[in-house]
Amino acid sequence: MQNEKHELGRVVRALPQTPGVYLMKDRLGQVIYVGKAKNLKRRVSSYFHGSRRFVRAQPKIAAMVEMVREISVHQTRNETEALLLEGKLIKQYKPRYNTDFTDDKQFLLVQVDLQNKLPRFRLCRNRKEDGSHYYGPFAQAGMLRSTLSEMRKRFGILLSDAKPEFLPNGRVRLYQDARAEIFAGHNETTLEEYRERVDRACSFLEGRAKELLKELKEEMIKRAEALDFERAAKLRDLTDALSKTIRKTRRFTRHWTKDEQLEDESVKALGEALSLEEAPTTIECFDVSHVSGTFVVASMVRFVDGRPDRRSYRRFKVRGGMGNDDFGSMQEVVGRRYGRLRDEGRAMPDLVVIDGGVGQVGAALHAFNELGMSAPPLIGLAKREETIVFGDEREELLLPRRHSALRLLQRLRDEAHRFANQFNADLRSKKIRESILDDFAGLGKVKRAAILGEFGSLENLKKAKQEDLEKVEGIGPKLAVRLYEFLHSGNFSRKE
Repeated sequence: MQNEKHELGRVVRALPQTPGVYLMKDRLGQVIYVGKAKNLKRRVSSYFHGSRRFVRAQPKIAAMVEMVREISVHQTRNETEALLLEGKLIKQYKPRYNTDFTDDKQFLLVQVDLQNKLPRFRLCRNRKEDGSHYYGPFAQAGMLRSTLSEMRKRFGILLSDAKPEFLPNGRVRLYQDARAEIFAGHNETTLEEYRERVDRACSFLEGRAKELLKELKEEMIKRAEALDFERAAKLRDLTDALSKTIRKTRRFTRHWTKDEQLEDESVKALGEALSLEEAPTTIECFDVSHVSGTFVVASMVRFVDGRPDRRSYRRFKVRGGMGNDDFGSMQEVVGRRYGRLRDEGRAMPDLVVIDGGVGQVGAALHAFNELGMSAPPLIGLAKREETIVFGDEREELLLPRRHSALRLLQRLRDEAHRFANQFNADLRSKKIRESILDDFAGLGKVKRAAILGEFGSLENLKKAKQEDLEKVEGIGPKLAVRLYEFLHSGNFSRKE
């Protein structure tokens, strides 16, 4: 026993005076406590030397110290690393004398309540099954708050303390005191435009802000070279805050399902099959849809970690009357998508997938050339043989039908196809409704919009009674009678 204590004392005296994490073990080699320290030697020595007042004052700690027979340490570069490593090791070993880190309660999370009309960005310590998205955990609370404040100004988003006001014109005033809340965007906005701001801010939190970090670092260096050390120091602190809090984080639950594990494996397999440097965490896929050259639309779907990120889906009405020109349509929508990302300083996806073969892939690459941008990894998936077509000079790739990477690409392509076809069908249905009412004399844009807004669909409108039509704002008894007769006339049936 005495020899064990002597050996333990020798180990403690030899500890480095650096930040790190220490592990205390019992006589069986089991880890019974994990702790962090700014100075390993000073902290661990306090358990065994000196007055040891804090040990005697806490019977639990005194009992633990009596059980210690071995100490090992992990040195870190700073206290932040020590804090993160401590939590990781506690979860790994589950020491009997640790209680603080078992539920991530020492770390802050960012909660985005996407189920609300005006999602807000809040700080919290616990995840809930409430439909929100959570980002984190983050170790630096002060730096995280600084980052959220900067995000509010940069993206024009709502934080937890804001009191937005819905205006009579359908717009929203985000902050009452606009002078105190200046950001890159109007204080009054629409719900749709605000959701786009939220999307950009979420993308930023997911680690898609490398370009901004690069700009901040370059500006910091310039300020330092110009001897503007005060501004350089502020930029340094902001850069440090951003780099620590916007690292890419997974949206996770405590126990991944089997499907989620398979999806992660398929992403890794896809990266290997395409010889990418890293697995494509974010993938965007495009498809064009039309009916004999009319109602030309396109879709873009986005997968993150092999799973659909539906809030990031986008729909496009192809401009300029492309008709049956699928190549021209693909070039247009790809250019619009990534030109916008470039202009907004947002990161590109890890992989772009085009529904089509060599022609469609060439059209997408031409869009990047016109933008003066280097394309991210880009491939096409040709339908007939499910052949992978590369955007560079590599030969086409044909994967086995049951290959997990191919199945992931097929899910992407099928989802993009479904989303484009749905948009096409919606437009055709809307056009049919509008053209029918256009043929009825006496309805202006306002009254026509009121009718469509009230009944929602052509089928519901046909079922409406005369008194139902009279309830619509702007539709009097005489107009309701004429409209009812028109809706049930033979001419109307033929137009349908």
